[in-house]
Amino acid sequence: MKKIVVACGSGVATSETVALKLKRLFDEDNIPVQIEAVDVKSVHLFLKNADAYVRIVAEGQNYDVPTVSGIPFLTGVGAKAEYEKLKSFLGY
Repeated sequence: MKKIVVACGSGVATSETVALKLKRLFDEDNIPVQIEAVDVKSVHLFLKNADAYVRIVAEGQNYDVPTVSGIPFLTGVGAKAEYEKLKSFLGY
């Protein structure tokens, strides 16, 4: 099962919202994924075993994990394109 990490400033409201939206999209496509919402301060710990990273805030750090923007999943603008990019990173 592929693992996706979603991170925002506190790891609570925004990242949880995006994680739920992503889970719904993957469920609709019958793609099993594990999605974890975390705070940006500890994201480096969670990315060690992650297959993709959904970034909601720009923390100025680049990681060796395929990354997409989480903002489109909040606004709806460009969400389909980011979701397709995320699926591609995961091999779907």
